[in-house]
Amino acid sequence: MDVQTLRLFREVAGGATVTETAAGAHLTQPALSRALRRLERDAGAELFRRSGRVLRLTPAGHAFKRHVDVVLDQLDQGLREVGEIVAPGTGVVPLAFLHTFGTWLVPSVLSGFLREHPGARFELRQHGEAGLEAELLDGTADLVITSGDPGHAQLHWERLLVEPLRLAVPPHHRLAGRRRVRLADLADETFILLRAGYALRETTERLCAEAGFTPRIGFEGDEVETLRGLVTAGLGVSVLPLPHTAAFPAPHLELTDVDAARDIGLAWAAGRTLPPLSETFRRHVLAVVPAGFDRPQGTM
Repeated sequence: MDVQTLRLFREVAGGATVTETAAGAHLTQPALSRALRRLERDAGAELFRRSGRVLRLTPAGHAFKRHVDVVLDQLDQGLREVGEIVAPGTGVVPLAFLHTFGTWLVPSVLSGFLREHPGARFELRQHGEAGLEAELLDGTADLVITSGDPGHAQLHWERLLVEPLRLAVPPHHRLAGRRRVRLADLADETFILLRAGYALRETTERLCAEAGFTPRIGFEGDEVETLRGLVTAGLGVSVLPLPHTAAFPAPHLELTDVDAARDIGLAWAAGRTLPPLSETFRRHVLAVVPAGFDRPQGTM
């Protein structure tokens, strides 16, 4: 039972076909099939059951995969740490972040860090909040930048800054010429929100409740820029962070009757020692962002 075979097992167990996995490993399909059969003999159980052209995990296979994932993740982390000790300042930092931070916060933070650590590389992933939490718990990301405290016992979170939220209205909306507005004045409007499960969705619903109404939802989306585009097209209003480009002409109005803002913070697994480079990056983010890095116009 060698490491390569375990990696091949995880690839197939994750849904890849034998053909795809063999090609990626530069093996013939018979060679891969023999390796998987040897693994089953070593494990003492049938790990796969064929379903058409695809191999499906058996109950024993599911149980085995959980442990294989842990072993390989720990091994990969160990190899990274050794590499960073041998060559300090080099290596990969797996970082995940909320979609909306990819246009302003993340590029600024990365560019500052790379000026000091030019040998570093980043493996970047974007998700909603639920996906970010899973990245940390699964060990596929060392750090995540997200809005709000995940509130999970296995995760540690620290606030970096507070980002204001505004009411985005269509360019020709009746309130478009104003700078400030009460959210309560929009009770009869159609709202455009992120899908359930996103923190901004929950924040919007909470703010509307504080203003005395339940929003009438016309559209739901997965990305803030999509929502902003729908607002610009005149399809409704939305509570959104300020845009960081001039691409969207929709006015963004300050809300006076509710505290419209969201926390932005950094999270990591509470019981896990980060590899050296990721720990260095963690300290950099916690020091630089709250101190006031070069943020785009309109952010706090």
